[in-house]
Amino acid sequence: MSGLIIRSAREEDLDRCFEIESVSYAGDEAATKEKILKRIKIYPQGFIVLENQEEIIGFINSGATHKVVLSDEEFKELVGHDPSGEHIVIMSVVVHPKYQGKGMADKLMSSFIGTMRELSKTEIYLICQTELIEMYAKHGFVHLGESDSDHGGLSWHEMSLSLKNA
Repeated sequence: MSGLIIRSAREEDLDRCFEIESVSYAGDEAATKEKILKRIKIYPQGFIVLENQEEIIGFINSGATHKVVLSDEEFKELVGHDPSGEHIVIMSVVVHPKYQGKGMADKLMSSFIGTMRELSKTEIYLICQTELIEMYAKHGFVHLGESDSDHGGLSWHEMSLSLKNA
């Protein structure tokens, strides 16, 4: 797949990002359109999209904080977000099902990690399902254990990536 572009999300990307979120996550896992718009507006540096010549095919969004509590549902509303925070908490890493299994999440993650290094962030945190632990480990994330979060009625695992001395 040539012609891929990774860039910061814009408000006009909202409908497509919401569509991808909705078809990729089950039930209560998916963020609402309002949450996605808020994330685009409040922290565009932490919201990147991957697009081909035709459409956006995936994205990562996040918030920055000085204190990380991965099971904090309020943070998904960016309560406690501070753009100067040294820690990044990823809220979504998502690729449209039509493009899954083609390395798109890896492209997004590599770019995102690079951007966070450029912004002098020190650590990236996320929670994920069991089947994704290995994918994040390939990018240097360390499994911290099971999460207290029951977001979407599911069980989650906490992971982190240190950006210091890397």
